[in-house]
Amino acid sequence: MNCKAFIFDMDGVLVDSEGYWKQAEFEVFTALGVKVTDEGALLTKSMTTIEVVRFWYNKFPWETVAFDTVEQLVISRVIAFIEAEDCLIAGVKPFIEKLKKDKYKIGLATNSPNRIIPVVLKKLGVLHLFDATLSAEHELKGKPDPAIYQSAADKLGAKPEQCIVIEDSYSGMLAAKSAGMKVIAFTYKGSSIKFEIADFQINSFEGCEIDF
Repeated sequence: MNCKAFIFDMDGVLVDSEGYWKQAEFEVFTALGVKVTDEGALLTKSMTTIEVVRFWYNKFPWETVAFDTVEQLVISRVIAFIEAEDCLIAGVKPFIEKLKKDKYKIGLATNSPNRIIPVVLKKLGVLHLFDATLSAEHELKGKPDPAIYQSAADKLGAKPEQCIVIEDSYSGMLAAKSAGMKVIAFTYKGSSIKFEIADFQINSFEGCEIDF
C-alpha cells in the first residue's frame, strides 16, 4: 500500500472522553432547564458541540444564554475533566512515535472543538508529532460528512488513497471511507458489525504490529 499519512480521530482514539462529554452536556443543559434523556444523548453522540446545543434548544428552548456561550460552557467542562482525569488511551503515544520515526505524516481530524485539541495532545505528549490538526467546527458539516478528512489530506500533502484513518465510531469511519481513505477500526470497547466497513481492525495500540 502506498501509504503516506495517518489521520487520527481524537475522542475514543487518543483519549477515553465519551463519558466526559455526556456528563458535561448533562450538567450544562440541565442547568438551562433541559430534560436530558439517554435517548437524546445517544442521538447527539456523533454531533459537533454546536449541533448538540441546537438539538437540545429545539427540544427545550431556553432564554438569556446565547448558543456560543452554552457551547463554551460544555467545552470548558470537558477540558476540566480531561486535565484532571486519567483518560489517555494505552499505547497510543508509542504507536504515534513509531509512525513518525517511520516518516509518515501524522494528522488529527475530530468533530470536537479546536480548543480541546492542544489540551489532549499536550497531555499525551505528542503535540510536536502532528503535522496537521483539524476540527469540524471549521467545516460546513462534521462527520459523517467527508469534508474534514478531505481537508486533512490537503494539509498533509497526501492524496486520499495515501491516507489511513484510525476511528472508533461508525460516523467517523463513514466520513473517511467517503473521502476515499483506508480505515482502521479501533475497537477497544468491543466490536460491532458496523465496523465491517473498515479495512483493518485493532483493539489495542499496545504491541500493534500491523504492516502498512
